[in-house]
Amino acid sequence: MSTTTSTEPRDEVALAQIDQRFATLRLVEPDELSRIRGSIERMGILSPVLVATAIEDTRLVLVDGFKRVRIVTDRGDVTIWVRRIAVDAAAAKVAMIAANAGHRGLCDVEEAWIVRSLCREHKLTQADVGKALRRDKSWVCRRLMLAERLEEVLQDDIRIGLLSSTVARELARLPRGNQVAMAASIRAHGLTSRHAHRIVTELLRTSDPAARAEVLANPLRYLGAAELPSTRTTDPRLGKRANEVRESLLSVGNASERCTRTVSRCAPTGLVGDDARILSSLVERTLRSATEVAAVIGQLVKDSGMP
Repeated sequence: MSTTTSTEPRDEVALAQIDQRFATLRLVEPDELSRIRGSIERMGILSPVLVATAIEDTRLVLVDGFKRVRIVTDRGDVTIWVRRIAVDAAAAKVAMIAANAGHRGLCDVEEAWIVRSLCREHKLTQADVGKALRRDKSWVCRRLMLAERLEEVLQDDIRIGLLSSTVARELARLPRGNQVAMAASIRAHGLTSRHAHRIVTELLRTSDPAARAEVLANPLRYLGAAELPSTRTTDPRLGKRANEVRESLLSVGNASERCTRTVSRCAPTGLVGDDARILSSLVERTLRSATEVAAVIGQLVKDSGMP
């Protein structure tokens, strides 16, 4: 373990003693993890992680320092510096928020998960939670609604990095029946949380199923030219090359869906006269490209052993 210049007595414990049962209440953020890793490599561990000692007699339950524990575990360390607090599970979750209050270490979704746990698992009232966290009841209510309105499958996507917490906040404004489809559309088009706010607002303006389907299928039409995303998002589970394949597949799929909808709407019985003559060469080229793409994707499926 790297040394530091701190004069605080070091309470070193084996990493194997650290119980991370509350890890599901925190997010793994690659950029922040990388920043902390770099800091640890340069200067070592400058502050202890926080552990609760009164949840189980024989366990040290991690309250704060999840990224530090992950980093030192990855690099092969066997001990870590801890600070102990004698609190039960509910008080430990309150401490998770308190320990990060000064530097915004928790995002809205993480706070929402902790508030939901306090209310549902520990049976605290919203007033009790607000008093413990020194927050007003409206803050507690907003966090609880965020955790309980958002589809669980999307909360799982947030945990593994497929969906940002800021986008999740926008999705929670929608009825549950539209959230998963909206999330898929956001990922497919590489939209940011600002874009998501615009599209979600558009969805909420209409109750017509056909109009909502159109928004989900082609959200870019509701953004101004200056707002269009310039970069694609990546899937953190994939490597660089696989993400390039993913982006190409998304582009082809989106273009195919747009073409299908446009032809069905604008030429349901075919083109005639000059329209057919002018577009014939483009149609021929598109058919040729579509045939080539279908062959390439078919070979990809075969070579990859996909069902």
